[in-house]
Amino acid sequence: MVENRNGGVHMVVGRRGEKGFLTEDEIRETVEKGIPTKMIEGKRVLVLTPDGTRTAPLPMMVKILQEVIGGRAVRIDFMVALGTHRPLSEREIFQLYGIGEKEREVRSARSAFLNHRWDLERCLIGMGIIEARTVQEITEGQFNEDIPVEINRRVFAYDLIVILGPVFPHEVVGFSGGYKYLFPGISGGEFLHIFHWLGAINTCMETIGRKYTPTQRIIRQAAKLFRLPLYCISMVVTAENRLAGLFVGDTEESWSKAADLSEKLHIVHTARPFRLVIGSASKKYDELWTAGKVMYKLEPVVADGGTLIIHGSHISTISHSWGRYLERIGYHVRDYYLSRMHAFADIPKAVLAHSTHVKGLGTYADGKETPRIHVVLATAIPERVCRKINLGYMNPADVPIDTFRDQEILFVEEAGEVLYRIG
Repeated sequence: MVENRNGGVHMVVGRRGEKGFLTEDEIRETVEKGIPTKMIEGKRVLVLTPDGTRTAPLPMMVKILQEVIGGRAVRIDFMVALGTHRPLSEREIFQLYGIGEKEREVRSARSAFLNHRWDLERCLIGMGIIEARTVQEITEGQFNEDIPVEINRRVFAYDLIVILGPVFPHEVVGFSGGYKYLFPGISGGEFLHIFHWLGAINTCMETIGRKYTPTQRIIRQAAKLFRLPLYCISMVVTAENRLAGLFVGDTEESWSKAADLSEKLHIVHTARPFRLVIGSASKKYDELWTAGKVMYKLEPVVADGGTLIIHGSHISTISHSWGRYLERIGYHVRDYYLSRMHAFADIPKAVLAHSTHVKGLGTYADGKETPRIHVVLATAIPERVCRKINLGYMNPADVPIDTFRDQEILFVEEAGEVLYRIG
């Protein structure tokens, strides 16, 4: 039993697949058992989901929730919690949820399918402030300033918010899911940027695949300002896009159980580092902003002085939303920015964070930048652009993947979600 932060006591209903994955009937049964009737009966419910950059069986889950919750609630709507990712078109949202042309009218009569617009100030509303002394304590002195917290104002039209999200190792927060679907999922403004920059200061290597990080604690502090009833459906997803586990209930407990299972399923341990690592980016990443996850998940197993290749001819742009900034500043190690933050005062901190995460660990001293490893793009991003942004270039057609399957080289297909570690 766990105490819901919004009052009341309830169980977290969890289930793991006996054969490695859950059947649709088992998933439906778990959802039905995990969501008390009194919580949704006569209520307006908003479900927060990931976008297409996370592996999850969303079409099935959205259909199940429409049937299980929609039959008892006054209304059930869905919102894509984008975080810093680009806004989706209406067509893309329907594709994400597996709703075809013939179904749209019927399904839309029961639910609205919404897009979080972090990029539009009018869509956000202030919730309060995390005071400087609390920030200083949480970040162990790395930050000492008030952090205003904003959120999508549409949430206040609902009686219950349900988080529906997969849990994977994550570069900024440790493990995705849970409260992250609120902050930065449907938030914006200063909190979004400080949150990402704090993750960068702590570095990806010290954050990814760890449950209790400074960024996780900041998110929990922000969640204390969120007064609406909140429920969580945490999914642990296999490479085949099936559910290995499903945990329904209190947000923190649901996320924690899912993170424990994710740690077992989504972290691969190698005996030693590799001088060359090639990550073939999943097709779900069409920009370096998201395909950078290849670096985040594979950096730990690249030997000092080694090379990591982010491979994928389908990646044609740096970032749909933030590209103009990144073309200007390029990709650099953390200390490059920390040594002269005044020069980047007009650059959003989430952009600086992404830059350092893709470049990886390294030093900057006496005007010389020394990355720990070399990062090379074998994508559709032109060579001149790669050089301009301080990353290596290789023609994707010239990456002879089959010859790289030897003891000195690691090749990872569908890279970006499974974390690799030594030991």
